[in-house]
Amino acid sequence: MSLVCPARRQLVLGLSGVAVASMFSNPVQARRSTQGVRELSFYNRHTGERQKGQFWVEGEYDQDTLSLFSEVLRDHRQNQSAPMDKRLYEFIYQLQQTLGNTDEVHVISGYRSPKTNNMLAAKSNGVAKKSYHMKGMAMDLAIPGVELKSLRDAAKALKLGGVGYYPRSGFIHVDCGPVRSW
Repeated sequence: MSLVCPARRQLVLGLSGVAVASMFSNPVQARRSTQGVRELSFYNRHTGERQKGQFWVEGEYDQDTLSLFSEVLRDHRQNQSAPMDKRLYEFIYQLQQTLGNTDEVHVISGYRSPKTNNMLAAKSNGVAKKSYHMKGMAMDLAIPGVELKSLRDAAKALKLGGVGYYPRSGFIHVDCGPVRSW
């Protein structure tokens, strides 16, 4: 039988915490800070609309930019927009960072109303009946000048959500749902 002294355990844990913390210098902590700007640029192939903006500035999401992005990513068939999930913008931003690319992202589909999704699902078995597009959590996209396979591979490597590959249609699908690919 062993007896544990709580005061001694606190002292040991406290000292080990200081030792671990001292291993990290300020530059490492600064990298995890909220400094910086994240910018995206979209072109909607169906409407011809463009939108560019800084969606994240010094640790805060810019609500005006997010609203403008939601408008350009709207369901053009029903002319309905919905707030898009911020994680989707982060996914696309990280994808471009991975590729070393800041070019305009061509949007094939962003938000889809249930009416549009049902209509598309009735015409094609490639459209999910409970699509993440209806939740503002998905986008079908292409980046001119970036090979589709490279775009797919980079998106899959990030492991930030779902990635679909549609080479005959010329786009990939990304969403901020569970990590999976097809």
